[in-house]
Amino acid sequence: MSIQLSQSLLVGVCLFSSSWLYAAVKEYHLNIDEQMVNITGKPLKRITVNGQFPAPLLEFEEGDDAVIHVHNHLKNKDSSIHWHGLLLPGLMDGVPGFNQFKGIKPQSDFIYRFKVRQNGTYWYHAHSKGQEQDGLYGTLVIYPKDKKPVAVHEQTDRDYVVMLSDFHESTGDQIMKNLKKSAEYYQNERETVADVLKQVKRDGLKSTWKDRSMWNQMRMLKTDLSDVTGYTFLINGKTPEQNWTGMFKANEKVRLRFVNASAMSFYDVNIPNLKMTVVSADGQPVKPVAVDEFRIGTAETYDVVVEPKANHYQIEAESIDRSGFAIGTLRNEALAQTPAIHMPKARPRALLTMEDMGHGASGDHANMDHEKMQHSMMKHEPAPIDHTKMSHAEVAEHSQHQAKSDSESQQQMEHSAHTAAKTTLDHNEQPVYGWANASTPAGHKALQYSDLKSLTPQKDTRPAERELEVRLGGTMERYIWTINGKKFTEVEPLQVKYGERIRLKFINDSMMAHPMHLHGMFMQLENGQNSSDMPNKHTLIVPPGKTVTALLTADELGEWAIHCHLLYHMSSGMMSKMIVANVDGNQVATTPSSPSPAKQGDAHAQH
Repeated sequence: MSIQLSQSLLVGVCLFSSSWLYAAVKEYHLNIDEQMVNITGKPLKRITVNGQFPAPLLEFEEGDDAVIHVHNHLKNKDSSIHWHGLLLPGLMDGVPGFNQFKGIKPQSDFIYRFKVRQNGTYWYHAHSKGQEQDGLYGTLVIYPKDKKPVAVHEQTDRDYVVMLSDFHESTGDQIMKNLKKSAEYYQNERETVADVLKQVKRDGLKSTWKDRSMWNQMRMLKTDLSDVTGYTFLINGKTPEQNWTGMFKANEKVRLRFVNASAMSFYDVNIPNLKMTVVSADGQPVKPVAVDEFRIGTAETYDVVVEPKANHYQIEAESIDRSGFAIGTLRNEALAQTPAIHMPKARPRALLTMEDMGHGASGDHANMDHEKMQHSMMKHEPAPIDHTKMSHAEVAEHSQHQAKSDSESQQQMEHSAHTAAKTTLDHNEQPVYGWANASTPAGHKALQYSDLKSLTPQKDTRPAERELEVRLGGTMERYIWTINGKKFTEVEPLQVKYGERIRLKFINDSMMAHPMHLHGMFMQLENGQNSSDMPNKHTLIVPPGKTVTALLTADELGEWAIHCHLLYHMSSGMMSKMIVANVDGNQVATTPSSPSPAKQGDAHAQH
């Protein structure tokens, strides 16, 4: 061990000993197990924490010393817990293979210890294979010291978590196997002959022919908004029929902490006839924004404040593929009973456009030179083959491959036919174009990233010293997702100096939106605001065919995961490692030689 690291450890232990004497210790025991759960009327074995599905809410106050004992009672599976959005030492971040953390072996324990250095709405989940899908996720709420709100507009009478999630009758492992068999395994929402005829009537035969030829050439589906279907959508672990309910009294202000703990789902959220004021994004306070609805990506959180005037409201979170709703209720406690839910009419399912593919504005479809298209983009099938340039043996090999592909497609069509009855397109609806189009009613305000402003000025407003490009792509044919053209097992880590100011440039070359999450630090989203007003985010939605940038001050030493938070995208390779290190001559250290006051209490847990 180097002298620098030894001194760092000594300083860290002394600081921790001092802080431990004066800080409140908040301790939890979490027992990870497998049990039968009954969510949809069919008993299934899933992961529970302390016998609960999903995992229980954990609560802290800023300044607490968290001590969380995790006991892995799974018979044959390693496990782990990642504290999503928390600032903490690398070892405590809970990602196997990072910062010398090796996961929690079956029938073993691990103690997470860290200083709680922030407040807000966060969550926790497994970082081990499909366990997040199978139930190992829960909400984590950190209150300001003495529970005093950080701003006047945050003073509320009631405080509720609204955790959104997606439950599947298949396990995470089985879903992954199905996607590897065919990326279109779950695609049961396809356009029909009736849709084509409607397009001909609306746009004319010539325009329709060009449009359809283009999509066929790229082997893409306009309706491909979600990789996985067949979900039941939950609020705090309850189905719409089970109707989670939050109570209020007349004239009260209510805080709703929305957490998207889904494995694969985006939602459009609204409370009909009730305005919402967004006061926090990803746990970080923002200047109030009054909205009628907002889209929440996987792993994001939003806090909203509402002031109910009627006696009853329905919370509606609709998946963007329009396959279902998570529904809950807000009601005046003076009512004798909770009114029954009513299932809303699904909004039209958006159709992807060439703009979503990164090929310019959607209105330019007919004028594009398709011969020059980038076939390196996300493909559902291989590009067309020119047989005139192939040998007889190559043609025969390709024919065999095509026959196998056709057989798999037939199996997929049979699967789709079996499940398509669950979600049927209303062919009387006018088509809606573009991933970002949520069919927001006229006159209603939907939250945009550009609306978000940090409540307090950013401390670091330096321009970026350099730019790191994070290019998102993959191959649907084999269901492999990549960062900078490589999957996680092949990619080189991103190297960053401690204290360096960088720009992260996320370029989405695919037809799917990716919620990109950075562990250990907050990014400042470049959303058109002044540098001092940019909002902090730990997760950024990068829409299909778009580029999103953020500034980052690399002020947390360690190895940090950066990945798409769609579970099966991450599991299929869309993940990288960012290493933040002190560089002093030939020495590289991932612990500070003299921790700053903001980081006191962290150093003890680095080793």
